Amino acid sequence: MYTANEQRYEKMVYRHCGKSGLKLSAISLGLWQNFGFGSLFETAEKMCHTAFDLGITHFDLANNYGHPFNGSAEENFKKILDRGLRAYRDELCISTKAGYEMWSGPYGDRNGSRKYLISSLDQSLKRMGLDYVDIFYHHVFDPNTPLEETALALDQIVRSGKALYVGVSNYNRQQTAEISEIFKELHTPFIVNQPSYSMLNRWVEDDGLDKWAKENGIGLSLFSPLFQGLLTDRYLNGIPDDSRLAKANTSLVTRFSQDKLEKAKKLNLVAEKRGQKLSQMAIAWLLHNEAVTTVLIGASRPSQIEENVKSLENLDFSPEELAEIEAILKD
Repeated sequence: MYTANEQRYEKMVYRHCGKSGLKLSAISLGLWQNFGFGSLFETAEKMCHTAFDLGITHFDLANNYGHPFNGSAEENFKKILDRGLRAYRDELCISTKAGYEMWSGPYGDRNGSRKYLISSLDQSLKRMGLDYVDIFYHHVFDPNTPLEETALALDQIVRSGKALYVGVSNYNRQQTAEISEIFKELHTPFIVNQPSYSMLNRWVEDDGLDKWAKENGIGLSLFSPLFQGLLTDRYLNGIPDDSRLAKANTSLVTRFSQDKLEKAKKLNLVAEKRGQKLSQMAIAWLLHNEAVTTVLIGASRPSQIEENVKSLENLDFSPEELAEIEAILKD
């Protein structure tokens, strides 16, 4: 039976999610890849234990994680909870989402309807063996459903006790601002947006989402902080034959370019001068943005989690370092 490390809270950094009272670990574990059907369960369990032992309290899931066997990541997470982690439920912040295609027919396709969101969360709670989740997200903006309907469904979910807070994911600044106004009228605890954001994907800044979030007290929980592995040492010396990129098993296939690789190599030199790995500097750079609450990391083995958490050992950037990084990214 699993017993957590007694020193787990000594080194982790915790930040309030926007202006809410909820604190999240600065680094969170995303269960998008390597936790679903076909993944080695023992490794998945060890990664969750390693994360919690290092002070990571936020575990992020979605109804469709484990694709093509949608829901399998949540099912495996239930097993991990049942095998010891559930004893620490009140020390965990567990989130899940709904919005993308999930089951056959018009009620489980990509949408934000009341029917889909409430039904999906009921399924997720059953798969994980939970009475509630801490944060429930609408996973992707739906232009075909009135925003008020989506907001009212999320509000009802909180009032029914099935979630403590709500959030949105993949919403831009305007979409976030619009649903935020509805939540204000309803007094719904809307606290977070989960966008993609990295050194090589700065749409959040171009859109103004980060500035808006900071001004309006909404936290940002970031996914793909390492640009699907390009901001690691994985590809600095070429594309390994066993990599997901070589096997075309990653969205990086359509986003990869020699220009981005050259930027990664230059950024790696800056990281070396800071005494960090490229991945560690990339995470620290994101956390330097005051709008950011937490960075979601993925992993395929426990050592990756340990390595990424070490990014917290050096979160400060000199003006010269920031200028050098900016010059590389804008070149």
